Amino acid sequence: EDVRGFLSSVLEDGDASDFLHALNTVARAKGMTEIAAKAGVTRASLYKSLADGANPRFDTIVKVTRALGCPLTVTSEHPVDDV
Repeated sequence: EDVRGFLSSVLEDGDASDFLHALNTVARAKGMTEIAAKAGVTRASLYKSLADGANPRFDTIVKVTRALGCPLTVTSEHPVDDV
């Protein structure tokens, strides 16, 4: 629950690099080896993907957020008209 709140707060108030830094912080706190295994990536790849200045692939971000128990979802602030 704390992880979800932290990541949500960063998404609301920060930019993409802030979110990447937050993912790095949480993954390190949880254990990079464990998160890498759950995400299906190598530990070295995870370190590289979450490093400052990195530009990870979107599928890596999806895997990491799922491994942290916080899958990405899409919501709308305003009702979406039928298309």
